[in-house]
Amino acid sequence: MNEACSQMTPSRRAALGAAGALFGWSFLPRFAFAAGARDARLIVVVLRGALDGLAAVPPIGDPDYAALRGPLALAATGEGAALPLDGFFAAHPATPAFARLFRERQALIVHAAATGYRERSHFDGQDVLESGRNSPAMVESGWLNRVVAALPAGAPTARRGALGVGVTAPLIVRGPAPVLGWAPPNLPPAGDDLVRRLGDLYGQTDPALSRALARAVETEAIASAQKLGGAENRARGGPATPQGMAQIAAAAARLVAAEDGPRIAALAFEGWDTHADEGGATGRLATLLGGLDQAFAAFESGLKAVWADTAILVLTEFGRTARINGTIGTDHGVGTVAYLVGGAVRGGRVVADWPGLKDEQLYERRDLKPTTDVRAVCKGVVADLFGLSGMVLAERIFPDTAAIGPMKGLVA
Repeated sequence: MNEACSQMTPSRRAALGAAGALFGWSFLPRFAFAAGARDARLIVVVLRGALDGLAAVPPIGDPDYAALRGPLALAATGEGAALPLDGFFAAHPATPAFARLFRERQALIVHAAATGYRERSHFDGQDVLESGRNSPAMVESGWLNRVVAALPAGAPTARRGALGVGVTAPLIVRGPAPVLGWAPPNLPPAGDDLVRRLGDLYGQTDPALSRALARAVETEAIASAQKLGGAENRARGGPATPQGMAQIAAAAARLVAAEDGPRIAALAFEGWDTHADEGGATGRLATLLGGLDQAFAAFESGLKAVWADTAILVLTEFGRTARINGTIGTDHGVGTVAYLVGGAVRGGRVVADWPGLKDEQLYERRDLKPTTDVRAVCKGVVADLFGLSGMVLAERIFPDTAAIGPMKGLVA
């Protein structure tokens, strides 16, 4: 990576960290955001580790589902039953907030979806998902950052930049467009005098770091105004726990909802690799899905004032095997689901060109066959929210994807 922040020495990182544990990334001075009547918000959540889409949104109406999934199969009725969505698909019982939003037509699912990557490596899969490229490669930017860079200047989004949540900004939001960074505070805030002196010093000797420090201070001011600076706002247990996911989502929502806050944000939740003891209605995956569901509720509450113009897109690098393995888990697969939630979403639907679950219908006779490219979903959301053309999306945001058109009608 060639970003300025990745080249900082430890002492320079510490200097920024002391400025309130809020990290600013400032790259090229090119601001770009869509002008228009809608002041849209877009938050992209990456579930790292590969989500089992057949568990998260089970196709209980498929006659081959129950036998294929064995002890992990969810039932349509009885204790621990899946939550009905459309008669064919259901939601995992650990996701009641999502099911409610679905009923209220503020959430949808895209099923049997995947990137173009098929080799089942977490690291390469995540790189492809977040870079928006056709294959893993050394990349310097993520597709969400390129969205920011491509939009016309002038709207509030242009002035605020994008937000990367975490000590290190996710690849999806890194790149030439300006990015603010926020992480739950673990260090005491630096005094105003220290921050001023650091700004003076780096202003004379290191302009890039000076800009980064300025953006860190700016982000801290927004976070402080939203009361996100205290120990009570730390994600105890980390974002892989239900409480951690909800707390991170609540904090990100308050920053994005702020009038002077960023309009585009990215964050990642770790720990979705379920090789063993995955569980069905209860168990390890149910706990993780419960945390994601709490995050949906936290987003809805924290973004209430701007909910009508908000879309939250949840993606994962690939799915998991259709059959369970010998340790009652699932291995790396292909097809999975994407969640889309928010007041701006034209919800109440499961969008799927369903491939079926018979042996001959599975990808390589082992995985849910992908019938939708995730990039079509991303393109559709971005086009509807921010008005980017198909040409810009195919050439600048997701290079070499002219054959993959934006999915239409995702945003109301």
